[in-house]
Amino acid sequence: MSTAVTADAPTKGGKFLTFYLADEEYGVEILKVQEIIGIQPITRVPRTPAFVRGVINLRGKVIPIMDLRERFHMDAIDHAGELDAATAAMRCIIVVHVAGAQDRVVPMGIVVDRVSEVVAIAPEDVEDTPSFGAAVKTEYLLGLGKTRGSDAQGGGRVKLLLDIDRVLASDELAAVTQLDA
Repeated sequence: MSTAVTADAPTKGGKFLTFYLADEEYGVEILKVQEIIGIQPITRVPRTPAFVRGVINLRGKVIPIMDLRERFHMDAIDHAGELDAATAAMRCIIVVHVAGAQDRVVPMGIVVDRVSEVVAIAPEDVEDTPSFGAAVKTEYLLGLGKTRGSDAQGGGRVKLLLDIDRVLASDELAAVTQLDA
């Protein structure tokens, strides 16, 4: 079910929930996060894009679930046969609010390998995404967040800050939001 509210414009700095896909750390604005839930059975929906795993029933609401590994063309660890119990226990779904058509906000789950932390990143510590040429699309990135601290504490690393509203192209979002209707 969609809510009729307008989506906030992404900011360059602020608080971000960080998570891992493989060895890379990503972040999403904390204000876009509804909750973090464990992996649960996902009902596959025919004729949806490959990165849409399906839907779940979350307290009476149908929530589309997107696999970020698939969306970013990474190896799917579910199919690799290398998923040990510890890794499986850390995988989870982050329920986020994505801007949809007609100024609606759509709750959507994103499957991640593990959640890291909530981190505050100052606007001056967010670098613009470098240009990799026309063949590489990076419009889904807000920027590259630099954290302070020692490398042993996870500081000094670069976090890829996602514009979660742009992770899906408009035509793909339209297909996914039909699941929410």
